[in-house]
Amino acid sequence: MTVPVSIAVVGAGNRGQTYADLAAADGRAQVVAVADPDSARRDELADRHAVSDNRRFDSWEALVGGPRIADAVVVATQDRIHYEPAVALLDRGYHLLLEKPIATTPEQCDAIVEAAERAGATFAVCHVMRYAPYSLTLQRLLDSGAIGELVSVEHLEPIGWWHFAHSFVRGNWRREDESSFMLLAKCVHDIDWLSHVIGRPARRVSSFGGLYHFRADRRPAEAADRCVDCVLQQSCPYSAPKIYLPCLGDPAWERWPLRAVTSDLTVEGVLAALRDGPYGRCVYDCDNDVVDHQVVSIEYEGCVTASFTATAFTGYQLRKTKLFGTHGCIEGDGKVLDLLDFRTGRREWVPIPTVDAPKGLEGHGGGDAGLVRAFLDALVSGDPAAHLPDPRQALAAHHLTWAAEQARLTASVVDLVGAHRH
Repeated sequence: MTVPVSIAVVGAGNRGQTYADLAAADGRAQVVAVADPDSARRDELADRHAVSDNRRFDSWEALVGGPRIADAVVVATQDRIHYEPAVALLDRGYHLLLEKPIATTPEQCDAIVEAAERAGATFAVCHVMRYAPYSLTLQRLLDSGAIGELVSVEHLEPIGWWHFAHSFVRGNWRREDESSFMLLAKCVHDIDWLSHVIGRPARRVSSFGGLYHFRADRRPAEAADRCVDCVLQQSCPYSAPKIYLPCLGDPAWERWPLRAVTSDLTVEGVLAALRDGPYGRCVYDCDNDVVDHQVVSIEYEGCVTASFTATAFTGYQLRKTKLFGTHGCIEGDGKVLDLLDFRTGRREWVPIPTVDAPKGLEGHGGGDAGLVRAFLDALVSGDPAAHLPDPRQALAAHHLTWAAEQARLTASVVDLVGAHRH
């Protein structure tokens, strides 16, 4: 493949912009087309990358309907708009970088992976956690036998109180019928990461959780419908002005979450958006229905186990993980790894390499940049297997996530043996 790699972007929201900017910053890629129905977002991204007017499309259909104009496409549309563009683009011969989740039904996920295999395309799902320096360092420790054989893992996704309110109460992922259930929308890459670290097929899964707090019956009597009118602004942890106004003046926070609220990055613009838009609603008076906390227990082949917790009720932090082995254990917080060797009794603090990403694009602990770099490596080398996992690993994580949700809904243990084993 010639350099630079030409890339089109379908979906010019935060994730699409992030992957596009990282690809261009790498030096081996050029953004040549953008498709998004929102003209402001489309032109913002297209202007930044000097995309010609005739390659700015108002829909993915318009891009697919013309001649093939790029080597690869980033698909970062909303969850329920993954399936049709992904299959159409793969059938047209494009390589594909697809935001997670792959799609919102098991059948659509299967069909997309099958389309990639049929086309012989380089295909990657944005399971960014695999590519962070933290994860790569941890994997090297496990592969070296630093804690012997891995027996069990305890993993926490601390979503953060304001992040959960932003995305899963007021935002695009608040309703299952408009996006997907929370575990799929937010945590499928945690499930993928656990399977990657453990390196064994899952056998059984159970799960518990629900919508505990963000409900009408939790609403204080004094609360207003809109945070800007509420007498509880100072005492409520979910007050929208308290969450969004401090983002002004910080480029990273203006990019996300503030850009989801408004493109008018002034005090007046933010307050106007909170008065009229979805992000200013009282969190106890929204139409949300996804869970705000969930635990998942997984048994893998060979009696290796993992427990996973996702919860809204934390600070905004990186993931926290404890790994227990026959000869040692590791505790990590996304920034450092604390290794205890049972054989010597020694404790070692293992540093994590500096994130190699442009300022403002260090998302997911450098996992965003690592993913884009691996995708470009695969395209430039022509050897995807040397740089990217088999897409069926991502597919297996998705099926495990559905099984966990089935277990939660039915209060059962779901047996995975023989089902979707890839």
